[in-house]
Amino acid sequence: MSVNSFGRLFRFTTWGESHGPAIGAIVDGCPPGLAIDEGMIQPFLDARRPGQSRFTTQRQEPDQVRILSGVFEGRTTGTPISLMIENVDQRSKDYSDVARAYRPGHADYAYDAKYGFRDYRGGGRSSARETASRVAAGAVARLVIPEVSILAYVSEIGGDAIDMANFDAAQIGANPFFCPDAEAAGRWERIVDTARKAGSSVGAVVECVATGVPAGWGAPLYGKLDADLASAMMGINAVKGVEIGDGFAAARLTGEQNADPMRPGADGPEFTANHAGGVAGGISTGQPVVVRAAFKPTSSILTPQPTITREGEATELFTKGRHDPCVGIRGVPVVEAMMALVLADHKLLHRGQCG
Repeated sequence: MSVNSFGRLFRFTTWGESHGPAIGAIVDGCPPGLAIDEGMIQPFLDARRPGQSRFTTQRQEPDQVRILSGVFEGRTTGTPISLMIENVDQRSKDYSDVARAYRPGHADYAYDAKYGFRDYRGGGRSSARETASRVAAGAVARLVIPEVSILAYVSEIGGDAIDMANFDAAQIGANPFFCPDAEAAGRWERIVDTARKAGSSVGAVVECVATGVPAGWGAPLYGKLDADLASAMMGINAVKGVEIGDGFAAARLTGEQNADPMRPGADGPEFTANHAGGVAGGISTGQPVVVRAAFKPTSSILTPQPTITREGEATELFTKGRHDPCVGIRGVPVVEAMMALVLADHKLLHRGQCG
């Protein structure tokens, strides 16, 4: 079977290919009566939209969303919500060489090995273009969790990390890198420009923080909130690593250093640290939920790479077309969307079991 859906009670399915006529999502399980229209979804798509600076792909897609079902008189009906985004700027001819040989670092060979057939135009379903559908679905999910605020930003590009002492949330929307550190944004401009002019690419780390998540969402063992978050983030194209809280850094701490001490508070416990990233035993603690996703460098580069043809013959290939020199930059709204989708699902699951 082909798995194109995610979630349990709040469930979404994406459809469409990078160079097909359209892409979209079906959102099922959304509670009825929530106010919604295209204008509430569009700002999130605009944040992800390509071609907004020289640091992203120059493919020009307006990414205008249309709601086709599940909404009546400006409110959700409780039935499946169908969202569609037309593709208007495909250049399939850029991929003529890809039809005969596999692009190193891409999913070309893996798709061919699985299906015996592949859509080589931009990678089809393996393209980052698919993530626009997730962003649209994530905008719907946010309506289910109005008590939660979600903020993502790029914390590292090309191995150069932000200085948390310089963190300024107002800077995130003031530069093309979604960067909360103005000094780091200046350095990243040179790093990404150098990669872009060389026809190369660099990786990035996106950090996402959800505040307002109450204690109790998630479930032990097989319904862990952090496990679902990790699955959601790893399901984003180009993501190769996920951390919850301190993540791998926790392995270098002692038990005393890694503890999240508690003190009595007016409305429950007050934590003096958050190494666990807001999740303990798979259940939210009421602290901010913190996730980081590592995006690999874009595999589409102009440097010829050794590969093979579909017939198994040795050759070299470089990828023509319009590609992100750092795909992690546009990953910020996608990471936010996946956070919202997981939290909306877990809110409904918690309500279903615990009332």
